[in-house]
Amino acid sequence: MINVPNINQFSMVNKPAASIPKQSQPVASQSQPVQNTYTTTIYPQTTIPVYTTTKPQSGEPVKTSIFYINDLHGQNIRMERLVNAVNQFDHSAYAKTADMMKFASGDIMLGEDEKHVKVADEFLNMSGFLALAMGNHECDLPTADFVKLIKDKKYKLLGLNLNPSETNPIHNYIEKSYVQEINGHKYGIIGLVPPDLHKHVKLQEHLPDLHIEEDFKKSLPEIQKEVNKLQEQGINKIIVLSHSGYRQDVLLAKSISGIDIILGAHTHNLLEGVEENKNLFYSPNGEPVVITQAGRDGKNFGVLNAEFNEKGVITRVQNNIGKTDSYNRNLAARYAFENILGKPEQVGVLKYVEKYPEDALGRENPHCDFIVDALRSELDTDIALMNAANIRGQFEEGRIDTRDLAIISPFANKVCVIEATEEEIVSGIKNRIKASMKSSSHRPGIVQVSGLKYSFNNDGDLLSLSFVDKQGKETPIDINNPRKDKMYTVASDDFCIGNTDGGGMNLPHRLETALKKFDYDKDIVVGEYIKHQKDPIEIRSDGRITKVD
Repeated sequence: MINVPNINQFSMVNKPAASIPKQSQPVASQSQPVQNTYTTTIYPQTTIPVYTTTKPQSGEPVKTSIFYINDLHGQNIRMERLVNAVNQFDHSAYAKTADMMKFASGDIMLGEDEKHVKVADEFLNMSGFLALAMGNHECDLPTADFVKLIKDKKYKLLGLNLNPSETNPIHNYIEKSYVQEINGHKYGIIGLVPPDLHKHVKLQEHLPDLHIEEDFKKSLPEIQKEVNKLQEQGINKIIVLSHSGYRQDVLLAKSISGIDIILGAHTHNLLEGVEENKNLFYSPNGEPVVITQAGRDGKNFGVLNAEFNEKGVITRVQNNIGKTDSYNRNLAARYAFENILGKPEQVGVLKYVEKYPEDALGRENPHCDFIVDALRSELDTDIALMNAANIRGQFEEGRIDTRDLAIISPFANKVCVIEATEEEIVSGIKNRIKASMKSSSHRPGIVQVSGLKYSFNNDGDLLSLSFVDKQGKETPIDINNPRKDKMYTVASDDFCIGNTDGGGMNLPHRLETALKKFDYDKDIVVGEYIKHQKDPIEIRSDGRITKVD
């Protein structure tokens, strides 16, 4: 094991809250001795200072260690790996002295496939998570179906700003907050759902009955009221599981008095370590507030270690990020999950797979190339399209089975074949580029293509576009005057074609006259495509999408 000198440890002055200076906080020097340290492998290649080997006595700091996850998006193979990470956390040196807690900040589940939702519920139960904040993807299913799948849950389901009608099935399952007691110490736990939930859920019929305030600022008084209610019970350590997004979490930290930790989600930020004005802020009464987020798709998990003084103010904190894929798959979890999902079928072998791009939403993604090429080939269309964010897993070299494919494209959208004009295709691609380049995270993501080749710039302008036939011949398309009478057959899915909120091509009318509609997602098509390949399969980019800086 390699000891990394900089462990991103942050030490705060133990003073009354109001006197903590807001300009700078002293970072613990590596030259300062760290007492009672223990080197553990729970975070690969990192040396972790942990707590004393005896229980804290009266007047000593309350020591807390929190295992947190967010935005797993139904990645059940990574859930198997996370079970081993959780087991290591549970048996670490922390367990002897610290209050150990495990929380999930939403979007652990994903899609309309009930089996995948049930697997996520099983994962949370078997791993001992204490609470889950409702994310938008926990609302992919109608609430009546969702609550049936989680009726045996062992965790709390939280959503302070979700106000379902009393007749809504979820009304009896969701709570605004609760009190968690460990080793005689009490913590107030609050959950927040995304204010823009309606924009991120495909099935809309059940949403109007949930009554969500879309203006996050208007929810702040209600949040402060809940914090005050907990404080009136003598609880001075308060943790928020927030699926509101990073900007909202920063606003929350600066606006609400009494919150200590915000375990964030929704915007897929990866917040490593603790840094002032990045994920360390100060409440109106001067107390420090720490924000976390562990990225997306279960690639990472976090462990936040904190010490609280007798007033419930954080005096010492450390935020560690672990890599999920460095852990083996847990065999017991795999057995349990396959009892729900069924045994997978091997469909082929991948000889070479290009690395998944860091900026998967803002550039060509070879993993998406492979999927849209499969759609175009198997459904025999002129072109194929998919939204970049639709892929949540990634291909890996070696054997590939139906379960691998299902988590690469997990949304349970419906494959379709439509006809669209050249003008409609150009307009959809332009709009997606423009929307994606406005965002630093490049959400909602550019359109990934097969049978087309295009270039664009950082300003979000489409620079060129060509149709590429199946013999490789390129025909330029006039992007300024695209033809209204030129029709193309298009393979895609119902979300990419029909979505009108920036996540698709905004062509719902074309779905109404679709040439073909299928009752399955792209993973089924890709599986058949792999089976039909005679040559060794290689997944690599080919320059079909070019970003000009």
